[in-house]
This record gives sequence, C-alpha cells and structure tokens, in this order.
Amino acid sequence: MLSEIKQKAIVGKDGKIELSTTELPEGTIVEVIVLVAQPTEEDETTYLLKSEANKKHLLKALENVEKGNLIYVDLDEYEKSSI
Repeated sequence: MLSEIKQKAIVGKDGKIELSTTELPEGTIVEVIVLVAQPTEEDETTYLLKSEANKKHLLKALENVEKGNLIYVDLDEYEKSSI
C-alpha cells in the first residue's frame, strides 16, 4: 500500500492549494501536512554561479561542450592501467 506522496504546490487564489494524484483511488482518506519552503533556498546552479571563479570555470566548461572539446576516458582501461 502506498504510504506517502511528495509534491510541490503553489498557494493559489484565496489560499487554495491544489494537489493532483492518480496514485490514490477516489474516496481514499488522507492526512495532509504542509511544509513551507524557505524563500532563501537556492538551487545548486545559483549557488555555484555566485562565485566569480566558479562562474568562469562553469561557463568555460559549457563553451567546451558546445565546441565538442571533450575528453573521453574509458574508466575500465584507466583502472587497469593504474593497478
């Protein structure tokens, strides 16, 4: 039996929170707990781009990927050669 579903939702007009799930049959009794996300949370990309040094490295890496400047490493071969 399914014991939990985790979803993100946005509080809408008149404070309504809408959740949509196909995992639960109609009439299922549920208990709802609302956890409010802290507004200061940021994703990893935003965090990494805060530092100028990180930003330069990440943008250079993206540029290299777009140009096809990639190095392919066969990890099995690398592992064999380092033994």
